[in-house]
Amino acid sequence: MIKHSQLSQSIEDYLEAIYMLEKDNKPIKSVAISHMIGVSKPAVTKAMSELLKDNYIEKEPYGDIKLTEKGRNIAKKVYHIHTTIRDFLIQLGVDKEIAEKDCCLIEHVISKETLVAIENSLKK
Repeated sequence: MIKHSQLSQSIEDYLEAIYMLEKDNKPIKSVAISHMIGVSKPAVTKAMSELLKDNYIEKEPYGDIKLTEKGRNIAKKVYHIHTTIRDFLIQLGVDKEIAEKDCCLIEHVISKETLVAIENSLKK
């Protein structure tokens, strides 16, 4: 299993969501994260407190959320795994919506060896 640290699956999901919103050049507020991940705003607020405490994000009260370099590095890795698995599943003929849902589950438990094999098969 690929582990970026001792982060939980949900924390990795939050970092990835922030990274994806950042890539879209959207202001990153708790409500946007809530909609993207499908959790309540209070759950996002609690997670943001943890991410802030652990220096994965920067956030002023009522301000936009920004990834720190530490948070961005982890988010990029999770996002890379996500997109690699999604693209592989789509290449196999899996419906895009199903591939998107499945890769969200697989990205947290896939082995490094399997990920490398998938990356190599996508290069062919």
